[in-house]
Amino acid sequence: MEDLNESKQTQLPNAGSASGSSEQQQHIHKLIGSINVLMWLVGILLFVVFVAMGYLLNNNGKSTVQSPDTTLLLTQEGASAIPAIGDGKDYWQAPSEDEMSKQANAEQLLYGKELIAHTANFLGPKGSVAQITNGMNCQNCHLKAGTQPWGNNYGSVASTYPKYRARSGGIEDVYKRVSDCFERSLNGKAPLKGSKEMEAIVAYINFIGSNVRKGDKAKASGIYELPYMDRAADPEKGKVLYAAKCISCHQTDGSGVLAADGKSYTFPPLWGKNSYNQGAGLYRISRFAGYIKANMPQGATWESPQLTDEEAWDIAAYVNQMPRPSKDLSKDWPKIAEKTFDHPFGPYADGFSETQHKFGPFKPIKAAKDALTKDKK
Repeated sequence: MEDLNESKQTQLPNAGSASGSSEQQQHIHKLIGSINVLMWLVGILLFVVFVAMGYLLNNNGKSTVQSPDTTLLLTQEGASAIPAIGDGKDYWQAPSEDEMSKQANAEQLLYGKELIAHTANFLGPKGSVAQITNGMNCQNCHLKAGTQPWGNNYGSVASTYPKYRARSGGIEDVYKRVSDCFERSLNGKAPLKGSKEMEAIVAYINFIGSNVRKGDKAKASGIYELPYMDRAADPEKGKVLYAAKCISCHQTDGSGVLAADGKSYTFPPLWGKNSYNQGAGLYRISRFAGYIKANMPQGATWESPQLTDEEAWDIAAYVNQMPRPSKDLSKDWPKIAEKTFDHPFGPYADGFSETQHKFGPFKPIKAAKDALTKDKK
């Protein structure tokens, strides 16, 4: 109470009261002015906060947006959304490991799976069984031991083999198909038919596709067929994209990353002496482009791809123009007219160049081949 009383005593009620009142009014006006400025600043601050929140909500890195028809991936750069590869309806799913364990030959099937997933540990340069491959694993190309949708899986192998293949010009069984992979993708020698390893691999592949009716092709089996572009795939554009999206796993020189034990690859080589050779299926640009579209870079899936169609084509063009082991292909495609549109080596039955057969554009080649087939009918 003493402080309050002292305050009243200092109001100078006598001489000088007019000047005191004037000073009080000036003080009040200054106070009101300060409050107005403060409120103005608060208003500006709130406006900035609301604008920033709106920007963050619309541009917050990568986010997946669901719609009734498609899954969209928004990129950090704010680029147009990349749609999922189909809706996933009725996509093939491999039998479970639990179901595998109940089979009479479960031990053989599990060994076959191990050989697919960790091929080099058994059959690579430091393999425990034999040294007959380049150190890559079958799983480097056939993702999740050949079970991933659009991951070059084995879903339709058992249901479609034996079958005629134009590359060999004859009827092939699963043993022949596996041998080709060892000789081309693994740039080595195939295990002998009847060996423990070959029989386990074939048994596993046949089991994986046992839920597909004979003669049918499972949905999302094998490799996604990427739509053709109106232009040729561009290795120079692919080089830039490779540097931005692929180097962290596959390295600047394409050599990949060896596992800690030095027996196999954590990330496989895409070119060079330890990569797939020129006879491999992925050396065809359409196969490589479709494969990476659905599965690369790391983390991408058919549900949330990270590459546009054009980016996939261009990266494939860059990777497949790089040096790699050669192979004698003189016995491939004995019927030249049956040679696939993107086989990069002549001769051809059409008038298109090797360069166009390798990089495109492929629409004219496909149209000419379709017309020739129609005329023969």
